[in-house]
Amino acid sequence: MAMTISSKLLASAALAIAAPALISPALADPLTAQDLATLERVGAPNVSADGEHLVYSVTSTDPESYERSTRLFLREFGGASAASTPYVIGDLDGASEHSPTFAPDDEGVYFLSDKSGSEQLWYVADSGETKQVTDLAVDIAGYQVSPDGKKVAIWADVKLGKMPSDAPDAKAANAGSGRAYDRIFVRHWSSWEVNDEYSRIFVYDLTANGQLDAQSGRDILKNLEGDAPTKPFGGGEEISWSPDSSTIAFTLRIANADEPRSTNTDIYLANADGTGPVVNITADNLATDTMPIFSPDGSKIAYAAMARPGYESDKLTLTILDIDAQTRKSVTSAWDRSVGSIIWEQDGNGLIVTVQDVLDHPAYRVDANSGNAVRLTGPGNVRNVTPLGRASYVYTRNDLNTPTDIYIQRGRAAPRNLSNANSARLAKIDRVSAERFSFAGAGGDTVWGQIIKPEGVEGKLPLLFLVHGGPQGSFGNGWSTRWNPKVMAAQGYAVVTVDFHGSAGYGQDFMDSINQDWGGKPLEDLKLGLAAAGREDAQIDTKNACALGASYGGYMMNWISGQWNDGFKCIINHAGLFDMRSFYYATEELWFPAWDFGGSYEEQRDLYEKWNPVNHVNNWQTPTLVIHGEKDFRVPYGQSLMAYTALQEKGIDSRLLVFPDENHWILKGKNSVQWHDEVFGWANRYLKEQR
Repeated sequence: MAMTISSKLLASAALAIAAPALISPALADPLTAQDLATLERVGAPNVSADGEHLVYSVTSTDPESYERSTRLFLREFGGASAASTPYVIGDLDGASEHSPTFAPDDEGVYFLSDKSGSEQLWYVADSGETKQVTDLAVDIAGYQVSPDGKKVAIWADVKLGKMPSDAPDAKAANAGSGRAYDRIFVRHWSSWEVNDEYSRIFVYDLTANGQLDAQSGRDILKNLEGDAPTKPFGGGEEISWSPDSSTIAFTLRIANADEPRSTNTDIYLANADGTGPVVNITADNLATDTMPIFSPDGSKIAYAAMARPGYESDKLTLTILDIDAQTRKSVTSAWDRSVGSIIWEQDGNGLIVTVQDVLDHPAYRVDANSGNAVRLTGPGNVRNVTPLGRASYVYTRNDLNTPTDIYIQRGRAAPRNLSNANSARLAKIDRVSAERFSFAGAGGDTVWGQIIKPEGVEGKLPLLFLVHGGPQGSFGNGWSTRWNPKVMAAQGYAVVTVDFHGSAGYGQDFMDSINQDWGGKPLEDLKLGLAAAGREDAQIDTKNACALGASYGGYMMNWISGQWNDGFKCIINHAGLFDMRSFYYATEELWFPAWDFGGSYEEQRDLYEKWNPVNHVNNWQTPTLVIHGEKDFRVPYGQSLMAYTALQEKGIDSRLLVFPDENHWILKGKNSVQWHDEVFGWANRYLKEQR
């Protein structure tokens, strides 16, 4: 029982997080790039079976070396000990611990750690004793313990026909460095593919003393060739145990020559003991099916389904399959929002989903029968929801002013912060103001935006005009460790974001409207949005502005350079698409351009060239900073090299920043600080120093 956790683990652990300090606003300082890189990062929470305890990870960054380490924290939040403080558990010297989950009997906590030299499964018992559970030949990417506590599903990158315990292939280890392929993918997101190696799910038995029975492993995918969970971003949300521990539901993407052109993922059922067939329960749908989760009584599976093959940004509709009756119902077909996560309420009468909704990402309760959706949370970005019963929930939340923390919400009471990971530091950092505005955009449609400014600053403010990527995304009311409007505003800028046509959170028709119109309505919205922001807030100096964006936002920087070359004093272009023909033939996920442009480059050559920035280089005149990561295979770094070459040949003031160890995103702490130093240096040069 969890009471033994409180009496032993909590009693023996060390105090970890102090109460927030009270700092006078007069002593506060602006948020810096150093702060952004080194603030604590809170992981997803896991709640004990009795609903009394919480375990989660916190990643810390050394302010000098920028090395990151992750520890586990345990706290009580129910009953008489609701005010308890988080404590460190399972702390292994010289290692990081992450992905914690309570054992089903609440007598201890499983987690992953690199203590042994690779990512393996560990366990910290009620007594405080910590032991290694697995010693496999590969890194474990993730795991889920069965509800009865007798088995564990692990997933890892393993060659077809091999087990995680098999020794590496000596012949492969002695081969040359050349990579040979007979079909695409050859690379994906940030990694070169390894022939016949996929993310695969294996089930092992756990012995009575909690160790892994290494001889009991079974590959539950059997002869299926593909990734489960899917790559590059799939995880535990794509795997679900049945309540009786007999069956596993999982999402898999079949690997074949059509994979780069297909968005088809399916949900399969497999017996955990490895017997019987693996059954595809969504074979009739050739679009995305994902995020399966068994109902509390095991009679149903809820999942999210798209309707249109080939479209990665189609609406995800909450769907429920009755296993015995073999009937399914599209529960949210009438609700024009796309579900981002799914979890059943404890009584099985409703489900909690999260969605992008205008500029927020809140949680909703959806009635399992009627599909009626009721919003549960207020402004901000909510994820990782766990229902506790009696209209109570634990979840993570962040917003434009505050990074992620864990909250509990009971009924109509105000949410209470359970982790407070950065409270003391945030008390010393100035807040920014964030105001929403709307205007009539392209075609007269309502378009939303935000104005973020440092609080209490007088006089005109130079402007940073942020354009989000995706393009089916949003610069909403959420915290980011990369493109963070607060850290930009803290440098003395007004920051304006616009959710142009194609953005998420406004219904599927609005999102679809960017298809085959990349440089049309979105650019019109940006022009109208900048003017609207200037009317909304007279403090914004729209004539002293720099535009910046990444990915599609970087594409728009190149497009703006050729189509709106008198709008900005400088441009900052991160991983932007420059030439649509070379991009199409060099990117990895071909379904992305094929859908947004109505086909392949050969099929829709005229449309690709209509919206191709390279065709308008003759109009370029704006000073531009160009940034890219060499490991970016979504928008290969040659796109930025070409843009920089064009700028240099035309004699336009320009600078190129390349990160050899980063992908589409800049993730490392030291690199993040350098990225911000370069970005702020470029903006300051043109908006502050040359006034």
